Amino acid sequence: MPDKRVIKSQTFTDPINAEIRRAARTGIYDIRGGGAKRRVPHFDDLLFLGASISRYPLEGYREKCATNVTLGTRFAKKPLELDIPITVAGMSFGALSGPAKEALGRGATAAGTSTTTGDGGMTKEERQHSKTLVYQYLPSRYGMNPNDLRKSDAIEVVVGQGAKPGGGGMLLGQKISDRVADMRTLPAGIDQRSACRHPDWTGPDDLEIKILELREITKWEKPIFVKVGGARPFFDTTLAVKAGADVIVLDGMQGGTAATQDVFIEHVGLPTLACIRPAVEALQELGLHRKVQLIVSGGIRNGADVAKALALGADAVSIGTAALIAIGDNDPKWEDEYNALGTTAGAYDAWHEGMDPAGITTQEPNLMKRLNPIAAGKLLSNYLKVMTLEAQTIARACGKNHVHNLEPEDLCALSIEAAAMAAVPLAGTNWIPGKGQKE
Repeated sequence: MPDKRVIKSQTFTDPINAEIRRAARTGIYDIRGGGAKRRVPHFDDLLFLGASISRYPLEGYREKCATNVTLGTRFAKKPLELDIPITVAGMSFGALSGPAKEALGRGATAAGTSTTTGDGGMTKEERQHSKTLVYQYLPSRYGMNPNDLRKSDAIEVVVGQGAKPGGGGMLLGQKISDRVADMRTLPAGIDQRSACRHPDWTGPDDLEIKILELREITKWEKPIFVKVGGARPFFDTTLAVKAGADVIVLDGMQGGTAATQDVFIEHVGLPTLACIRPAVEALQELGLHRKVQLIVSGGIRNGADVAKALALGADAVSIGTAALIAIGDNDPKWEDEYNALGTTAGAYDAWHEGMDPAGITTQEPNLMKRLNPIAAGKLLSNYLKVMTLEAQTIARACGKNHVHNLEPEDLCALSIEAAAMAAVPLAGTNWIPGKGQKE
């Protein structure tokens, strides 16, 4: 018989076929947590150009490289003074367990940075163990009350999230414990959906009114952040600044979520790398770059990612999924239990089901006991400090005495797509796609 080569379709791949069969069998769309799993241009597609003769490097053991950042300098009476330019993103109590939220607060505090509440309100443990706590003000208003707004150190008005710009999230009934339900003023055990837009405004003019209300409630002390999902970063940044924001938080599609439709996670939004330069350009056109701070989130994993985001014009970054991994999410020590759930360590994303073996994305009492918030907080602190040291190392190698002195001229790109998104030259050339002629 003739030898026939078997070639599978590049369009109807095994995962696509499996999803078609699942949809046909169940009649419902797929829900999961985490961020986009598809390959898109990211920080790995950029490289730093270290100093040699044309630039002079700094000696790591003798010459200082500062990492501090101040957030909220535009209007707030009490801006946030952080030791490092890495913050912990908003993740709700409900999506996460109480011990996990406490661990995040402990770790961020030890590292000299801030953490953020998330949908569902502020827990006592989180406030107690977070020296600097940002309070998220979301469309759902779950757990929102003026007293907690005043207890916070900053307020983050969430307009959108990178994993689901234009869409809301969900918290399934099995994670709605009595405590979660009480905080959200909703029934226990019943699925909860977060709204995709705020109920009391329909545009940027209404956002300006809301920001003024929040300033009055907090006596103009707290910085007001506005968080947008990466979709139209130039225009969204411009409108948020004109509405009165002190800080813009820009979340790319590699940002995670506790639970939403898989089709949102994979097919809506922009890669984080594509979001930064348009947002910076908007701030520059308004004459407010560095005066209104820019925080970038979505797929930040190490100090190199931090340094690259800062070089492209961000003032700080925020981590979510990476923080969960640091405190024990998807740890191989629970491999047998991940296998029993039909997955494996490193691939577990069924956070909405509330059966996380690591005790992080669950409200099941016996699983929650597995996470020691003191030990987990130490792990997070270690991780944040390593990221900071890595960013400092890169900054020194580029001859900079502050991580904020990194600039696009310190970077090149390994692909045409990354060069175009980041607006830096393709490696080995001075060509920026879309900006000039190839040489």
